[in-house]
Amino acid sequence: MCESNGYDFIASKLKENLDLKKSPVAIKFVLREKDIPEGIPKVDEALRHCELVQKASKGDVFYATVEEQKCKGGAAALGLMDAPEKIKTGEFYYELGRFSGLGSAKKTMESIPKVDPIMYALLYAPLDKATFDPDVIVLIVNPAQAMKLSQALVYTMGGRVEVDFAGIQSICADAVAGPFTRRQPNITLGCSGSRGYADIKEDEVIVGLTGENIGCVVNALENMS
Repeated sequence: MCESNGYDFIASKLKENLDLKKSPVAIKFVLREKDIPEGIPKVDEALRHCELVQKASKGDVFYATVEEQKCKGGAAALGLMDAPEKIKTGEFYYELGRFSGLGSAKKTMESIPKVDPIMYALLYAPLDKATFDPDVIVLIVNPAQAMKLSQALVYTMGGRVEVDFAGIQSICADAVAGPFTRRQPNITLGCSGSRGYADIKEDEVIVGLTGENIGCVVNALENMS
């Protein structure tokens, strides 16, 4: 098992080895209100999950319940609520022109990773300020940095990095719900929502890592360098 040396140290090594411009973001799922750590405030505005990740990458620490999640499709993928019917059936994305028919829209929505059971909130923090053990760590990177992370993921055990995305519900489902439920990292190319509302740049991709193996990733990056 790889040992963690503290999240501030891990964050500094990720920034150093990858030349990151944005802080990695620690995310933790909270099942009950009483499990919110003391001293972490509720976010003071309603934003989309992708916007909340960007907010945390700039230094803010907070938690958000379903009431503070502006995108209900994302909130549903994250286990904070049941999916609205038009999102569950794919009708919402079909009407946006993302699919040729309801069948392909429904098939895609059925395959998108979702968290169950219903959660109370998500904690967000830049990794170097995290006072909790993150379930998922999200990095907003360029393709070259994603390549280095991919190399780090196979450094010890070998194999291949398998990615799973559909260009829909990217930072919520692909980068957080997927790694949380499957216990596997994922790389995703963003979606219209995250690029339109959360300022994900054209040359940026998103990586979701599982919290329990982040020490191994850092060790691999150190050895590779």
